[in-house]
Amino acid sequence: MNKPIQTTCPYCGVGCGISAKVDQAQHRLEISGDRTHPANLGRLCSKGSALGDTIELKGRLLQPKVYGRETGWAEALDLVADSFRNAIEKYGADAVAIYGSGQLLTEDYYVANKLMKGFIGSGNMDTNSRLCMSSSVAGHKRAFGSDTVPGCYQDFEYAELIVLIGSNAAWCHPVAFQRIRAAKEANPAVKVVVIDPRRTASCDIADLHLPLASGTDAVLFNGLLNFINLRGKLDRAYIEAHTEGFTVALNAADAGIEQIAELCRLDKDDVRRFYEWFAGHEKVVSLYSQGINQSSSGTDKVNAIINCHLATGRIGKPGMGPFSLTGQPNAMGGREVGGLSHQLAAHMDFSNAEDIERVARFWNTQNIAQKPGYPAVELFDAIYDGKVKAVWIMGTNPVVSLPNADKVKQALQRCDFVVMSDCIVNTDTTALAHVLLPAQGWSEKDGTVTNSERRISRQRALFAPAGSAKPDWWIITQVARRMGFEQAFHYQSPVEIFREHAALSGCENNGTRDFDISAFTDISEQDYDRLQPVQWPVNQAYPQGRARFFDDGHFFTESGKAKFIAVTPRRPVNPPDRDYPLILNTGRLRDQWHTMTRTAIAAKLNQHKPEPFVEVHPADAERYGLAANGLAMIESRLGSMIARVQVTDSQLPGNVFVPMHWTEQYASRGRMGALVNPAVDPVSNQPESKHTPVRIGAYQPLWQGFILSRRELNINEPEYWVKIKGEQYYRYELSGKTLPENWPEWAKSKLCDSDEATLHWQEYQDPGRGNYRVAHLINDRLESVVFIAAESTLPATAGMQDDPMEAVAEVEQRKERLPDRNWLTGLFAKTQLEKAERMALLTGRPPLGVSDVGTIVCACFNVGELTIQAAIKEKGLKTHQEVGRCLKAGTNCGSCIPEIKALL
Repeated sequence: MNKPIQTTCPYCGVGCGISAKVDQAQHRLEISGDRTHPANLGRLCSKGSALGDTIELKGRLLQPKVYGRETGWAEALDLVADSFRNAIEKYGADAVAIYGSGQLLTEDYYVANKLMKGFIGSGNMDTNSRLCMSSSVAGHKRAFGSDTVPGCYQDFEYAELIVLIGSNAAWCHPVAFQRIRAAKEANPAVKVVVIDPRRTASCDIADLHLPLASGTDAVLFNGLLNFINLRGKLDRAYIEAHTEGFTVALNAADAGIEQIAELCRLDKDDVRRFYEWFAGHEKVVSLYSQGINQSSSGTDKVNAIINCHLATGRIGKPGMGPFSLTGQPNAMGGREVGGLSHQLAAHMDFSNAEDIERVARFWNTQNIAQKPGYPAVELFDAIYDGKVKAVWIMGTNPVVSLPNADKVKQALQRCDFVVMSDCIVNTDTTALAHVLLPAQGWSEKDGTVTNSERRISRQRALFAPAGSAKPDWWIITQVARRMGFEQAFHYQSPVEIFREHAALSGCENNGTRDFDISAFTDISEQDYDRLQPVQWPVNQAYPQGRARFFDDGHFFTESGKAKFIAVTPRRPVNPPDRDYPLILNTGRLRDQWHTMTRTAIAAKLNQHKPEPFVEVHPADAERYGLAANGLAMIESRLGSMIARVQVTDSQLPGNVFVPMHWTEQYASRGRMGALVNPAVDPVSNQPESKHTPVRIGAYQPLWQGFILSRRELNINEPEYWVKIKGEQYYRYELSGKTLPENWPEWAKSKLCDSDEATLHWQEYQDPGRGNYRVAHLINDRLESVVFIAAESTLPATAGMQDDPMEAVAEVEQRKERLPDRNWLTGLFAKTQLEKAERMALLTGRPPLGVSDVGTIVCACFNVGELTIQAAIKEKGLKTHQEVGRCLKAGTNCGSCIPEIKALL
């Protein structure tokens, strides 16, 4: 391997630096954290650590496709350009649209936005960042006059109180969370408060957890503002000198602690404790994420938090300020170049006529858009209604990720022309595209990204492009030229785009706009290649970048003062009712990312939570007749899904939680987006993904089972199936309400593709009990196994019983148990099975001396629950540090430490 290449992780907004040793001949990477990168200082989470496992070419889109037929770039690009041009000529510029992604590099984003808004002349470019960060954008803009994150990660070390609001940072931003953990361990006096309806892994370091009622965050922070006032903790000099609108905002926040506690369904002493801590500590950092943003009142929630910091003057100084944790690696970069439909570029937007004129003049265009385009949810509604005739989707999977996802699917099925740029050939969205354009993936891309603390970093190419894959900026540029805009799209390399982006940021700026990287206007190609991570602005005033904004009390409003926003709390748009009595909450998992197109390739990332699941409080499990590890049907007014039940008191009664990741590529009924209501915030247009009324009930199949296979299979008949990639095997979890006529024939049709004399079958069947087992071996090497068990259904009277759990218990007793999967999967690592192991394939019990590691807890080092429990018992381990020294579990990203503590 050659000298390591420094690049940036493609997952969350922490923006971790990566050091990659590249083996070009074997197409392999050795991944480690970049110890010199300020965002992570060498730390990586489980996903970042496994990046080397995700670069395989299997499943990659390697050649342009037109209506399912492979073709060359010229034909595909001509068709895209002609189709867009024809739609514009016939229906107008607003009949076409681009839907982008925080996975795009800044240079890609810039060119796409310039094409759509500057030269096609429509505002119809939006991005999947609308789904996660647009409420923060709107809240910042209202309060500061600009979309500015005031602080930086160093503030975690300086803070005396850290408040995590609607953020399970332990799983969603693991490296940032480990930095907070380390700060608290270094100074135990630091207080941590977690505000979240769920008790998440982030509560592991919390001194106080406030499990507030879903959607009541603005109530809580309005109450805090009132408390600060009553306790005399206002910074009146700061309010007078640097803000406006305080009195009106305070008058809207007049509720007392008892009323707040009742509205939020919290203990009033816990509310008081939080308020006293906030009032009593000068250095307070309020970290918030999707629990705040993904709401029909998300912008108001953001401003309610900011109000409390403005009222105390705690902003822009070390260890204090509101801090938005962005979701994607380049959500911030997309905001810089105008990726949202109401923005232009360089933090200019359509609300200001001077901005429109300035950008038009800079781009030398006579056709610039004059008004915002459709935001994400409205965009796909417009496609559904036939208003948008052609759409170009780049690097995202809206058929899975958008709310009311079944309607999104129908919209694309209706659309005259759908083109998609992606690096993966089979996704739920590529299946609906007329043209597929092979884009470069991470490890091939070259450009910049910006993280949550405004830090610009380089994402560098590690390998030559796979197949015919091209950079997104090149693809967009080629289409633009074919549409007649060649003079404005002459780019030959990403550095040329970066220079133009930098020049626009400084155009007639003079300190009037926060985003300014004009110091890079003339950056050489060599300096661009060597660019080190730096926080914007980077200009004449701040040539080395700027860590914090607003420490001088200057804001980007017309008056130069920050604005308090009077917040009148609103409940979520769709409350639960008699038919749909539960509140569905959604979110990310520790080891998966978005719609799994990258993370599911890495076997180690699939073991911790291998199936779609629903977390349910024990009281609700009892009420609705749900058994732990059984299956449940979850339904909203829009759609349904099937998920594995996890009964846990980490949920509030009346609430359920489902992760966002599964697609039709990995599960038959696992798409969470099909359930989510499309209500949006009226200011930010961000969907309310944290609050959808649903109902739940036990899903009772006639049979259940699983297949383990050395090769990938085509499994689609059972009503419920999930595909899980492991090390040297694929695992399929199965359940169904219909039975094959003949189990042996069904199994062999799925498993057998060899007529070799060495092929060997071991088979067991008990038709009376409905059980079937088969193992398929070649030369004593295990190729596949099938385990099927009958599944008793609930008695007919179950729904009428006072205690449905009695019926569930009866079913559990009558159910034929399936063996644990973990010891069986270990057999695939062997070139030959021993006699005892072959016999065990039919009994379902591991041979004497073979241990089962249990469910994987530590994905970084593949350490299972049973292994940890055995070590705790045998060696008398007392702390997670001792477990780490013994087994390495928890010593890399630390995300599994809460689970290790629970086992202790």
